[in-house]
Amino acid sequence: EVRLVESGGGSVQAGGSLRLSCAASGYPSSSSSMGWFRQSPGKEREGLAVISSGGFTIYYADSVKGRFTISRDDAEEMLYLQMNNLKPEDTAMYYCAAARPFPWADVARQGLREADFQYWGQGTHVTVSS
Repeated sequence: EVRLVESGGGSVQAGGSLRLSCAASGYPSSSSSMGWFRQSPGKEREGLAVISSGGFTIYYADSVKGRFTISRDDAEEMLYLQMNNLKPEDTAMYYCAAARPFPWADVARQGLREADFQYWGQGTHVTVSS
């Protein structure tokens, strides 16, 4: 059974930081690209960042570039999202996802798409207060 389990969400004031984690099991996550998405009420799910197998290639959406950092520890089958300088508009449910293969040649042109990821976690909620 494939499982992706997010943790690390919570409440923080604007300007603060949080580190989200995603534990993978039952899936060859080390050979997959892994990503983070978020969804706020009434909005579509937004792709934030994706990291390749081995961590050699990373893509960030413009909305989080310079504030969020994606990383992975394949030995521990973990994915992380370090979020700094959080803003109220970052309030959302955050999801990790896995893709194999991933269209790296197209991501700069088309952005991160839900359809490119086969497995999803249940999400962890982040609230940023002003």
